[in-house]
Amino acid sequence: QVQLVESGGGLVQPGDSLRLSCTASRFDPFELDAYAVGWFRQAPGKGREAISSISKSAGRKYYADFVKGRFTISRDNDKSTAYLQMDNLKPEDSAIYYCALRSSMPGASNWWDEVEYEHWGQGTQVTVSS
Repeated sequence: QVQLVESGGGLVQPGDSLRLSCTASRFDPFELDAYAVGWFRQAPGKGREAISSISKSAGRKYYADFVKGRFTISRDNDKSTAYLQMDNLKPEDSAIYYCALRSSMPGASNWWDEVEYEHWGQGTQVTVSS
């Protein structure tokens, strides 16, 4: 069973930055490069929404329109860790942020589809408030 642990969340002010990390592990040797990584978020009273996805080799990256130009996804396969750099945070970015893994290649038509993601972390809280 793959374990995903998100970290880096917290309380920040509008305009601030945060970098979320998603570290993957398993009891036997684990290779993150066998998976694409997605980031999702869920605000109180709302459904979970896709933010970004990165392919196994980081050659392809996808972003939701509402984070383009502000968020950057990346990964370090040697560290089994993916990142979500979030700049110019807004109050509406407040949510629980989740990372997830998928063994299939994400594409423009399905990178956002939760059903494609096989493993999920427990989430980290991000609150943006003045």
